[in-house]
Order: sequence, then C-alpha cells, then structure tokens
Amino acid sequence: MKLNFLRKPTSRREMLRDSVAVAGSALLAHLLPATLHRASAASYAQQEPSAADLLASMRAKFNAAPIQTQKLADNVTMLSGPGGSVVVLNGADGKFVVDTFVAPAWPKFKEALDGLGNAPVKYVIDTHWHFDHTDNNARLHAAGATVLAHENTKKRMSEPHDLPVLYRGPDGALAGLHFDPSPAEALPQHTFATSYQLQANGETVALQHVAPAHTDTDIYVHFQKANVIQMGDLFFNGMYPYIDPGTGGKIDGVIAAADKILSLAGNDTKIVPGHGPLANKVDLTRFRDMLITSRDRVQKLKSSGKSAQEALAEKPFADLDPVWGKGIINSDQFVQVVYLVV
Repeated sequence: MKLNFLRKPTSRREMLRDSVAVAGSALLAHLLPATLHRASAASYAQQEPSAADLLASMRAKFNAAPIQTQKLADNVTMLSGPGGSVVVLNGADGKFVVDTFVAPAWPKFKEALDGLGNAPVKYVIDTHWHFDHTDNNARLHAAGATVLAHENTKKRMSEPHDLPVLYRGPDGALAGLHFDPSPAEALPQHTFATSYQLQANGETVALQHVAPAHTDTDIYVHFQKANVIQMGDLFFNGMYPYIDPGTGGKIDGVIAAADKILSLAGNDTKIVPGHGPLANKVDLTRFRDMLITSRDRVQKLKSSGKSAQEALAEKPFADLDPVWGKGIINSDQFVQVVYLVV
C-alpha cells in the first residue's frame, strides 16, 4: 500500500489515510500484539479491526508493564510503567498526582498510591490530553481529587477524535482509532491559560503551558524545592517521540520546550519524561539535538519536493537508529511523523 501526500485526496477514506493516519501508525505498531497485527492483515480485505478493539489492545499492552517506584526527593515519588510516568507529591496536605496511567492499571495504581501513605489525593494534574496520561482522572476525581490542566486539555478531552492508524509493516494492515469525548467526571474541573502555581507539602509546584509541541495541550510541572521537572510527552527519553499532528503537534515546539527546560535545569535536576527512564540535563540535551537533526534532514527533503514516501526511501535517520529507534516509534514511522509536523 503506497500513500502519496502530495496529491489531493478524493474521498474521506483517502483523506484519513493521507494525513493523520501515518503519524498514528507509530503507536499501533509498537503497542498492538504481533498476533493481532497478523490477524488484522490476514482478514483486512474482509473486515478491519474495530476502533474499540484496537484501543483496548493498546491499553492492555501498556498495562502489561508493572509499576516501578523511584523516590526523587523526601516527598516526591516517580511511578513508572503502564502508560509512562506519574509523579506524586505526598504529605500532610494530601497527595498531588501528575498524570494517571491507562484505565486497566487502576487496581495496581491505587495500590501504589496507597502505599505512599494515608493522605487522600487532593489534586490530579494532567500534562496533556492523551488517554495514557488521563485515563484514571474520573476514578481519582470520584475519590475527592480536583483535576487540573491547561484549558486546551479540557477542550481536546471534550471532543471526539478520529486518529486513523496505518501499520506500516510488511503486511501493510490498515485500521482506525476513534476516541469518544471523555465523560464529564474525567474532565479537568479547573483549568488555566498560561501558568499556575500550587503551594503544598512545603513545595512550590509551578505549571507552565508551552507553545504547540507534542500537542497543543502540553504543560511541564516544576517541583521547585525538590528540583524535579516533569515534562510529560514533551520528552521521550532514549527513543523517538510521538508528535500528534491531529491536535496541533509541531517539532519546533518540542525543540523549544526542551530548550526551556534546559534553561531551568541544573546538573542535579531530575527530569521526568513522559516515556523512558528518569533523566537529567545531559539526556535532555541529547534528545533536543536528535530532534534538530531529524527536523533539518526531513525539512530539506520536503523542501526539495519529495513526498513522504520518497523521504522515507532516503533513510535519513539510519545513523540515529542504534540509539533512538528501539522505543515506541521506529525510524520509518518517525520519518513520516516528522514529515507532517515540520
């Protein structure tokens, strides 16, 4: 199956395939079990997998990861596993939780939170709108927490999203993802436009929105006393990132966000990525430099008139793959993502 991003699509299906579809492939190719890929490819001519089945498979694959606990400061803990990274500020003023994993992880997520002490969860902070970071909002809100996020996160969660997904493997299976609007109880109850600050448990927690980057909803969360910065999906440590063109993602914005954090961070700052291990300033610098190299190479190919498929054939990231190509997104997928977001 070949796609030409330079021709005008003539049908709804072609429009779906020829735009956001390619970028969405990155998530599906990594998250769906290989057996589902094979079954999907074998039966594609008769019936595509349903969007609900695909999304359930993605959640299940994320949920297969155990929750690992890492203490970052006296009252700040990182939980990593089923849907990236969660940070918890804990103390007499209650728990302040940044991001909430995928829905099937709730029992072990609750157990991990309970293991940090008896204080209730007072606030949930969403770094952006994607499901693997917001799935358990409703459960924590039902337990008494206020959900806090940028105003665009509430907007995006309130909308339906069609994210068609093209698995660009040897079988060329095609399927679509659909996200219904989140239920009212999962939506942020409190939002802000630019920045917001909380004082709790002896800590200053500074929230800052950035220009469109991974999405147009991204914030970073700075625990100032603890010297911890949580970047959400503005940072994928040691792997190519997913940048969502369907909700405003721009590679220049991801680079700018990295530069901003590098200006705030010291050599001892602990930087929490959306996906990947705990990082420091050196790790983030490497990520930023990889993004600049990737952007410049694809932009040059795109500016010369090459289609996404022609750019892909050039293998512009071959030398980057040994370090960056073993995560959620492989090299071919990242070429296509970058082509859409430069």
